[in-house]
Amino acid sequence: MSNLKIGDKVAMNDKYWVADKNRGVEFTVRSKPFDLCGTECVMLEGYRGGYAADGLTKVEE
Repeated sequence: MSNLKIGDKVAMNDKYWVADKNRGVEFTVRSKPFDLCGTECVMLEGYRGGYAADGLTKVEE
């Protein structure tokens, strides 16, 4: 289980392919982690659909 929680600031890391428009963008987590077909995911503000938690890196403020 990831340590992500609602309100955390995250950025997409290089574990998965990231579109240029999302590369380096800081997103805010808007849901608790949930299981999607065996992958732990979270919802992000400004991003449609769930995103794999292990593909995100927490941004330290």
